[in-house]
Amino acid sequence: MTPRDISRRRVVALLAAAPLAQFAIACGGVERASQQAADSALASGAPDPNFKPAFFTADEWPQVRTLADMIIPKDDHSGSATDAAVPEFLDFMMGAYPYMQEPMRTGLTWLNTQSRERFSVAFADAPADQRAKILDDIAWADQATESMKPGVEFFARFRDLTASGFWSSRIGWEDLEYQGNRALTSWDGCPQPALAKMGVTYNDRVSERS
Repeated sequence: MTPRDISRRRVVALLAAAPLAQFAIACGGVERASQQAADSALASGAPDPNFKPAFFTADEWPQVRTLADMIIPKDDHSGSATDAAVPEFLDFMMGAYPYMQEPMRTGLTWLNTQSRERFSVAFADAPADQRAKILDDIAWADQATESMKPGVEFFARFRDLTASGFWSSRIGWEDLEYQGNRALTSWDGCPQPALAKMGVTYNDRVSERS
């Protein structure tokens, strides 16, 4: 199985235990920043074309966008990482957490060097099949060779950040069919099948509080 064979919902399961993704999603400031970028994307039908990254260089920006969309491509259910303004989220993260800057920049350089050495072209300009060959070598830590370890570490960080940005955005919420953040006009209690599965009743809960 290669990265091209994995659905976004499979990625959610794979990342469920990723500490970085958990941290970034839980951070209120990060969530608000990514939400603002995603709201702008939804309002216009696309991310702000006038956005100027504060951290990423003009050469790095296409690379970041390309890699993000390889991790979360557009499908028949929802938009891609760039549709959800994930690159904008990543740029925000680099400013908010300076310790991430050097690993990010070093990793992007490593990725570009690999592409130039193997295919004589920058990563963002390489054909999709050539880019996929590089990712196949770094997406699976237990299968990677020693020479690929720097790429493995970079890809893992980038993938986790991309997932955090995407599923913190409105597009990501809708992709998951998330039902939270909605006012309830009434509450009839926990559904009986759920109570039965847990082996409890409301009377049990009242007795415990007594």
